[in-house]
Amino acid sequence: MAIKIIGGIAEVGDVDEFIKTMGDIARRHSVTIQALDADRTVGAEHLRFAAEKAMRSMQKGRNIANDLGLEILLYASGKRQIERALQMGISPGRNNIAIIIVGDDAERAGKDVKKFVREAPVLDYDGRKKDLIVKTFGITDAEIEAVGEGKIPELVLERVALLDIMK
Repeated sequence: MAIKIIGGIAEVGDVDEFIKTMGDIARRHSVTIQALDADRTVGAEHLRFAAEKAMRSMQKGRNIANDLGLEILLYASGKRQIERALQMGISPGRNNIAIIIVGDDAERAGKDVKKFVREAPVLDYDGRKKDLIVKTFGITDAEIEAVGEGKIPELVLERVALLDIMK
């Protein structure tokens, strides 16, 4: 299955309506689409890794959620609880948004998604994301002191990987 990652800006009037629109696109192309707050991500590698781990957990029957999109959200957040993982979701207004599309028709679905998302470089980690990333993933000052601020993205990937152990 293909994985497509799109980063950009979306004006979201109503979150439920936006999610419904993404769901309609997903059904039309037989794919899974998950939208996330890009300000809480550290790059396309983070999202691709989360999607791969989620697919693997579903295949092995070790999933927490019954839906691949929610399982991706759990892995992307590094959290076991869906309620806590939902903090990575989108909100009303202007969003820096990350879209993960999984499925054989991911490329064509991506073209439809881009009608609602203006592509922009919002995925990669930079200093302006630091405080939100540290808070979202519970990264401690001691961890940052031990490895350096430049390794914050690796600490996030570690949390994604550790979700399997915490299950």
